[in-house]
Amino acid sequence: MAVRECLKLTRIVCRVLSSRSYVATACTRELSAVPLRTQCKCALSRATRRAHLLRSFSSTAQAQHSVSHEQLKQLLSSRSAVVIDVREPWELREYGNIPGSVNVPLGQVHQALQMSAEEFREKYGSDMPSQNNLIVFSCLAGVRSKTALDTAISLGYSNVHHYPGGWEEWAKREVLQTKN
Repeated sequence: MAVRECLKLTRIVCRVLSSRSYVATACTRELSAVPLRTQCKCALSRATRRAHLLRSFSSTAQAQHSVSHEQLKQLLSSRSAVVIDVREPWELREYGNIPGSVNVPLGQVHQALQMSAEEFREKYGSDMPSQNNLIVFSCLAGVRSKTALDTAISLGYSNVHHYPGGWEEWAKREVLQTKN
């Protein structure tokens, strides 16, 4: 009974894997030519790899790319990160901005991160971050900054983070504290 269930699982896993772009070569062979015990081990190891791949997109992995309010303050004071605010310019004029941040609207992030250093400086008034520089994306509440983070990662930037609290948290902690 357990062998049959394992065989069913093996075939299902192989079908799923073969429908993906990273087809496992072991699944392309004829299953009947492989002993059942080997099929079970093969399927379980592939399922484990698939689970590991899915875990890399989980909230735990996303938390590794997040910075807290205190961390952002330290990064800004030490000038060890480029903070890019991906809100629209009118939002910065209306609500305010994090001091020291560079405004690159979300719709321009993909293009901006591929510009030459001179073009970036001319358009955004700041030095172009390299692919190894620490970059922190910020927005109003953390949604657009996460999108910008994903864009930067897809372009090969390796040391990127986002501030999920965004301007809302920054204003609550910084602006309102100074007014009291």
